Amino acid sequence: MDTATQEKWDKVSQNFDFFSFGDDHRLGPHKRRLFAKIHGATLMVAAGTGNDFRFFPPSQSITAIDISPKMLERAKQKAAAYPGKIELRQMDVTQLDFPDNSFDTVVTVCTFCSVPKPVAGLRELRRVLKPGGQLLMFEHVRSRIGPLGILLDLMTPLSRRLGPDLNRDTVGNVQKAGFRLRREENVYLDIVKIIEAVKDPV
Repeated sequence: MDTATQEKWDKVSQNFDFFSFGDDHRLGPHKRRLFAKIHGATLMVAAGTGNDFRFFPPSQSITAIDISPKMLERAKQKAAAYPGKIELRQMDVTQLDFPDNSFDTVVTVCTFCSVPKPVAGLRELRRVLKPGGQLLMFEHVRSRIGPLGILLDLMTPLSRRLGPDLNRDTVGNVQKAGFRLRREENVYLDIVKIIEAVKDPV
């Protein structure tokens, strides 16, 4: 378990809902559209305080993990209100306590901007996905627009102290981890993206 990352997000948990309110309202419809593709046994990585549970389709069986026990404590009530099953577990995405080929779907929301070793985490997700399983990601990434990308580079050393990196190449990292990219969609400029990928059968 990465204790430094755990402690950082434990601290953030107190104000997480306040700072995410605007994004939840503006981006919620896009998340709901993406999550409509969920099927089978599903893993959600970095559940946070559970704000995104309401965007899941009903009647699913979901295991939701987070590295922060304080985030998960705040997520309990929202998990209980979901019209289906959500099991909460504390776990580090780079050291998943699941057998190979456990899940049909993996979901992430603004997760891999914050994982210190993103490719290692994505490889773990590929390991626990069944052959043919899908990875559904709603992520913010480094812009490919020159000046905007440079600005995000300059802001990242500060943003990293309080929360996420702003300049991750998550699409490239997904491919480095061995996934086949199925679809990439820009939601806001080219900073907020929907990324869909597949674990091809060997």
